[in-house]
Amino acid sequence: MSDDQEKVRRDGRIPDEWWERLQPLLPPRKPHPLGCHRPRVDDRKAMDAICFVLRTGCQWHALNETGLCSRSAAQRRCQEGTTADVVLELWQRGLVAYEALQGIAWAWLARDGAMTQAPLGGKKVGQTPTDRGKSGPKRSVLTDGGGVPSGLAVEGANRNAFKMARETMRNSPIARPAPTPAQPQGMCLDKGYDDDEGRDLLVALGCTAPIRTRGEAVQAIKQEAGGKARRWVVERTQSWMNRFCRVLIRWDKKVRNYLAFLHAGVCLHHLQAVWPIGIGSKSNICL
Repeated sequence: MSDDQEKVRRDGRIPDEWWERLQPLLPPRKPHPLGCHRPRVDDRKAMDAICFVLRTGCQWHALNETGLCSRSAAQRRCQEGTTADVVLELWQRGLVAYEALQGIAWAWLARDGAMTQAPLGGKKVGQTPTDRGKSGPKRSVLTDGGGVPSGLAVEGANRNAFKMARETMRNSPIARPAPTPAQPQGMCLDKGYDDDEGRDLLVALGCTAPIRTRGEAVQAIKQEAGGKARRWVVERTQSWMNRFCRVLIRWDKKVRNYLAFLHAGVCLHHLQAVWPIGIGSKSNICL
């Protein structure tokens, strides 16, 4: 093995703490009807290869040159995990642990959308209005007050973000508690929701709507002692998700596969506060 391949294997390796939680969720191997098989690629090596694709955005064929795992084994294992919703289950368990550890900040929710590129097209892809009509998806992310994602939806880039609000709330892997007068839930949104239809939607979802025009929030913070901005956490989350090149540029035509990479990026980056990497562990997955 060359020095470059050894560096790739070391940098793309999943931290041991994460592997201990991911391994029990992997689907078992299907029995062969004749009882014979070629030697199976180790699950840890296959997951290291999948995370390498997530981080770098490389094509599956490029794995053959890394020494991590063969292209066919990694892609087949990725399809098996996607069908079994392995990463979605990991995301749900992470949110449950986060709720038990410090509590999800339901009092201040924030939602925002981001458009990326999809050179190969596929389902839920549309013309990007801000990038000369190139094809791409739009992802809608819902976060709590600390910026931890609790909801995710994908549509075409030409889809109005307002139309994705209900689906984003519905796709949360953990049940959202019902708001009460004693514990209301506010959702921070941009100026695009400042109309009757947008506010009626938030009322139907049981949320208040602290929507302010451009510049108004900055002036209010200066006037209110102890006040702070709240919507920036979802914008930071969107920026962090774009650090995964496979998320930034969608090469997967199937929506299910693209969602699996999105869920993996959420788990690997935003739940380290719940499942911290131990001292001495080194990982460049989160860039």
